[in-house]
This record gives sequence, structure tokens and C-alpha cells, in this order.
Amino acid sequence: MGVFGSAVSGVLIILIMIALGFILARNDWFDSKMTSMFARLVTQIALPAYMISTIMSKFTAKMLLKTLPDLFFPIVSMLLLYIISIFVVRFAKIPKMHAGLFRSMFSNSNTVFVGLPVNMALFGRSSLPFVLVYYMANTTFFWTLGVYLIQKDGKGEGEFNWKTTLKRVFSPPLLGFMVGVVLVLFHVSLPDFIMQDFNYIGNLTIPLSMIFIGISINSVDITRVRFDRSNFLILFGRFLLAPALMSLLVIPTHLPLLMKQVFIMQAAMPIMTNAPVVSRLYHADSEYASVMVAETTLLSLVVIPILMVLVQQL
Repeated sequence: MGVFGSAVSGVLIILIMIALGFILARNDWFDSKMTSMFARLVTQIALPAYMISTIMSKFTAKMLLKTLPDLFFPIVSMLLLYIISIFVVRFAKIPKMHAGLFRSMFSNSNTVFVGLPVNMALFGRSSLPFVLVYYMANTTFFWTLGVYLIQKDGKGEGEFNWKTTLKRVFSPPLLGFMVGVVLVLFHVSLPDFIMQDFNYIGNLTIPLSMIFIGISINSVDITRVRFDRSNFLILFGRFLLAPALMSLLVIPTHLPLLMKQVFIMQAAMPIMTNAPVVSRLYHADSEYASVMVAETTLLSLVVIPILMVLVQQL
């Protein structure tokens, strides 16, 4: 009962903030510019500050050096998902116009707007380095192979723009993480007033992320939501296959229990909110991507508490 109560309590924290965003959006508090502002404020300001303040205040150089090599597990998990997605596309006869987008959505999860606040609410700040390890692998995978696959849907031939790709991979959150790591490794201390500023600004990350999700859910046109073979297969990949693969990879190891739990939770997060944006940019089917983001985000509200109870049994 204690495990279930802990899971329900953590999820309720998240749901209440999402509900607030949904209710405010339903009552016309936000327009499209304000919604974009929320996303930019989280990813470019609050989250980098959160990374720096938390890493510098909670972790030592020894802890970080021990954690970073564990990038191996999310990388292997995503590569396996991608390989499986190739066979799924072929044998399930996914339409060619959706093949690349399907493989990208099948393989990548939303590690920032959903994954970060979910893990922080469920496990606390001690989960942050493990969340960030998964985030590093996921964001690199999406902005390289994932974007290439989406480009192929839109143009017929995918191509890399290395300048743009590097800019996306080395995003403000990842740069904030790297700055925090460098400062810790070189034993650099920042003045207290700067650390306080980083802390205050960083504390905006979780509530703003959850409110943003509520706003996004409100913008979904329910009439566009459909459940066909392609949709069910992506839901299967995101919520069943991805956490199952990660569990098979990490449970037999001697990794810290919290790292195992965080990696499994991160693997089961919904589709990245960047997928529709990139699809629109490269003239792929952005409506299909938007519908799948909405479906997986909504379904994650059911999956998260169930998965939380399961990972607590490890």
C-alpha cells in the first residue's frame, strides 16, 4: 500500500499542475505566442539554471565521473528500438510517407517536458544525474538519426546540416548540464547570490513544464485523434517495448537501484514534442506527429502510475 500510495501521490502532483495548465488554456489565458514563450522559458532559461544549481549543490566530481559512462544503457536501448522499428515498418506495412517519422517516434521519448518533472516528482532531486544521462543520449539520437528519418519522409532523401544538428544537440539544457559538470570537476564555486539566482530560476522548470503540457493537451482537436495500426504500434513501442527493453538491460546489472528506476521510467515517456515541429519544417506529415504526441502524452497519465508501482518492486 505504501508503494502504491507513493506512486499515486507523485502522479497527483504532476496531474494537478497539468490540470491547471489545461483549465487556464481552456479559459483563454494563453495564445500561441505565450505557449511558445513557455517552451522557450523552460528550455532556454529555467532548465539550464536548474541543471547548474542542482549539479553544483548535490553532486561531487567522483559521483559524476561514475555516472557518465552509464550512457551506454540508453544508447543501446534506443538503437535496439530503432532496429526493431525497421522490421515493424516493413512487416506492418506502414505507409512510406510515415516510415521515417514512425521510426523516429518509436525510438525517442520526451525526456525534458515530461521525463524530467515526472522523475523529480517521483524520486526527488537525487534522480537528476540519471535523468540527464538519459537526456544526453536521447537528444543526440533525435537530432541526428531521428531528424534524418523525418527528412526522408518529407523530401525523399535525408541530409545532414551539421551546423544545425550541432546547435540542436548542444541545446541550452545540455550546455547547462555540461557547465555544471565542468564546474564540479574543476572544483569551482560560484558566489552564493549567483547560486541563489540559479536555484530560484531553476525551480520554475517543473511547474512551467507541466503547465505547458496542460496547454498542449487543450490544443488537441479530439476529432483528429484516431487509433489505427500505426498508432497502436507506436503506443506499444513507447509504453511496453521501450521500458521492457530497458528493464532487460539494467535489472541484471549492479547499477544503483535509483538509476535503474529512472532509466526505465525515461524509456516509457511519450513522444518528443519536437517531432511535429521538425515534421512541419521538412514537409513531413506534421498532423500525424501532432496526433501521436497528444495520444502518447494523454496515455502517459495512465501508464506512469502503473509503471511507478512496478519499478518500486525492483
